[in-house]
Formats: sequence, C-alpha cells, structure tokens
Amino acid sequence: MKLKYNSFNHQIFNTLLNMSFKGKTVFITGASRGIGKAIGLRLAKEGANIVIAAKTAEPHPRLPGTIYTAAEEMEKAGGQALPVVVDIRSEELVQAAVDQAVEKFGGIDILINNASAIKLLPTEHLPMKRYDLMHSVNARGTFMTTKLCLPHLRKGNNPHVLNLSPPLNMDPKWFGGFVAYTMAKYGMSMCVLGHSEEFKEYGIGVNALWPRTSIDTAAVRNELGGESMAKQSRTVDIVADAAYYILSRDSKSCTGNFFIDDDVLAEEGITDLEQYAVTPGAELMPDFFI
Repeated sequence: MKLKYNSFNHQIFNTLLNMSFKGKTVFITGASRGIGKAIGLRLAKEGANIVIAAKTAEPHPRLPGTIYTAAEEMEKAGGQALPVVVDIRSEELVQAAVDQAVEKFGGIDILINNASAIKLLPTEHLPMKRYDLMHSVNARGTFMTTKLCLPHLRKGNNPHVLNLSPPLNMDPKWFGGFVAYTMAKYGMSMCVLGHSEEFKEYGIGVNALWPRTSIDTAAVRNELGGESMAKQSRTVDIVADAAYYILSRDSKSCTGNFFIDDDVLAEEGITDLEQYAVTPGAELMPDFFI
C-alpha cells in the first residue's frame, strides 16, 4: 500500500527513519565488555556500525573479552564493527580512533560515553594516582571524546550523545563516602547539562542514562560487592535496551534528560522486568546514586 503524501505521513516517515539504526555509526568508549559491549550488541542487531574504542587488545587474566572478540560478536549479531585500541586519556589516540571511524564508515551519528574508572575509598585512603585516573577517564575523557566527535555529530543522522552517568543530586550522602568518585561521575553528568544546551543549535540530543539497581558487571564483582551483590543485580541487557529506546527518539526534542533505565522501559510499555534479573525473584540492590 502506498501512503499518500501529507505532513502527518511525512512525520511518520521521519520517526521511522530516526528509529532505524541500519548503517548508522555508533562510537562507544569502553565497549570491549560490560554495559558498553551490551549496548553495542543491541544496536548491531539493528544493523548499526559499532566503533569499539577500548584498551583491551590482549586477554585479561581475570576478565573475559577483548576489542577483537567484541567486534566478532557484533558482526555475528548483524552489524559492522571497527575495534580500535584507545586509552581515553590520550587525545592523540581518541582523535586517531575518530579518524578511523570516519574513514571506514563515513561519519559518526551516535556517541556513547561509557568508559569509566572507579575506586570507592574515603579521602584519607585514596591514592592520588587513582584520583587522577578517575578524573582523567570519567570527566575529562567524556568531555574530550565529545569534543572530538562533535564535527561529525553535527552532520549525523538523528545525532545523539549518551553518557553513562547518574542524575545530578547535591545530597551530601552521595559525596561523604567516596567524594573523588562522585566528583568524577558527576563531571560526566555536568557534560550532559552543558552540552545539551550548547548543542541545541545543531540538533544533537545529549542525555544521561543510569541504572535503578546494581548491574552485574566486572566492577560489581571485583570492586564492589562481589558474587553476592551480582546475584542481587540486573543484567547489562536492561541498560542496553533502555539505550536503544533513547537513541531511537528524535534528537532535537530528546535532550538534557537524566534517564533511569526502568523508567525508559516503562515509557515504552515494558513493565515486566524479571527477564533482566540475574537471580529471578531475588531482592534487588539499589544503585548507590539513586
């Protein structure tokens, strides 16, 4: 059936075009494992080109996966993949990754600022080397990667920037136990606040996404609560599905939001979340920024 052209049908067409990821290029930092990889796989299933910008070129003794194994999985899922070795602290390496992405795929439509470092220690016990790492990766890395992708996002198809960072909340309880980490993550969230306003003229949507509960990742298993906390967590798939729905929205109108994963799914009519539980029926551990 051929639709007769009118403004309503044109609006439907544009909406469907925005929702399609076929041929779009998605640049994801820290995408060799965890949430970043899950988002890459979710969008690869829709036909997207995924740029896997991460450090893990060689297998880690305790953590599975490299940028190359992630690329293989994303191509099997239905997308194209470009694995690039990137230390997000290096402007030269990030710029080189951006250049390779544009050379291979012709541009960048979506940026996912996922790479992050964590150490939950009080001030007295936190080594300054670890402080510097968190701020270099989380706040500075997010700002710099956004800056270097910006010229290409301006020309992108329904361009989005999505930072994996929490809603801004000045309650002292989020600072008291681990002020350095909170500062570093809130730096990513402040990028959302500033860049969503700054990039409005370009039609680039800039948003944050954060989980309601603990997510079963290497950070949870190795830095936080270990196996017991992992069992009280949801899987990375809930964040990946939420990201998919956010990035499907019109970038001109969907900007400046601090989304929570299950709220996004509820807006899409998905309320049965048991499928995302690591242990069905278990009491879930709330995320400590919620």
